[in-house]
Amino acid sequence: MIKTDALIIGAGPTGLFTAHQLKLIGLDCEVVDNLDKIGGQCIELYPDKPIYDIPAIPECTGEELTNSLIKQLKPFNIKFHLNERVDEVKNNNGKWEVKTNQGTLFNTPNIIIAGGVGSFEPRKFGPKECEKFEEKSIFYSIKDKTIFKDKTVSIFGGGDSALDWAIELSKNSKINLIHRRDEFRGAQSTVDKMNELKKAQKINLYTKYQLKNVKGSEKVESIDIEHDNKEVKNLKTDFVLGFFGLIMQLGPIANWGLNLDKKTINVDTEKFETNQKGIYAVGDICNYPGKLKLILSGFHEGALAARACFKLARPNEKYRFEFTTSSKNIKKRLGIKSD
Repeated sequence: MIKTDALIIGAGPTGLFTAHQLKLIGLDCEVVDNLDKIGGQCIELYPDKPIYDIPAIPECTGEELTNSLIKQLKPFNIKFHLNERVDEVKNNNGKWEVKTNQGTLFNTPNIIIAGGVGSFEPRKFGPKECEKFEEKSIFYSIKDKTIFKDKTVSIFGGGDSALDWAIELSKNSKINLIHRRDEFRGAQSTVDKMNELKKAQKINLYTKYQLKNVKGSEKVESIDIEHDNKEVKNLKTDFVLGFFGLIMQLGPIANWGLNLDKKTINVDTEKFETNQKGIYAVGDICNYPGKLKLILSGFHEGALAARACFKLARPNEKYRFEFTTSSKNIKKRLGIKSD
């Protein structure tokens, strides 16, 4: 079991800045996120979309903001648990025992929910029989690309993720790329590269097709894809990948006894604490009078929640506010030599 002063649920901008604030005041923290990468909505939904409301930064993309926040955290060596979803939260003598879907256990006095508007879940294939093959030969994200080497891989989707992986995996695999439309949503340079590989017979392209059914016993052996005109093709394949984007679900948070209001969590504006002592909510998932769903607001909320954590994590110590410009302790944590 991992013991930590605070557990942050969500590795988006608000969660990252909250981790920074916790470490600045000398508290340990670990971060859990359901996605396979750091960045939350900024990375998954709008990595290239300009953001104009970050103080002192006239314009940046979601990816640039995430990279800057990661750089800001670098001195602290924070542990991230990616591809993990918090499933269970139990109170045990004033401490929270937390269990993820991967079996990771935490013991902490403080939980900070910074999960945007809930956890991100991949949009999945429609046919019911796909479920039994998930995480065996049907995947919605890629953790280890080496398993696809010298195999036939059927990729569904028309955005950047589908195109990027089709191009990458075509180096060592036979690729079927299937999309329900003729047009693709990916960057034009990526679409052009895909078309080059199609001409070189490195990628087999099927447009206006969708998955009809999956065949196989323990693993997928073939798939049937159906055209808009109802024509059906059978393709031999070893793996099936689906990249249809993400949907946002409140998920297991709904069962933690929190004061929910239309998929948001009501908090106070002093500590951003929920109705459960030691559980805080910051960012888009929290709600209070005058709430603004801005990254700027999430940073403010995270800073106050972090300082509220100090009392429960260090009950025998008194928190003393220090300016980062003058505090020798803070400079030491940042690896900056004091004058």
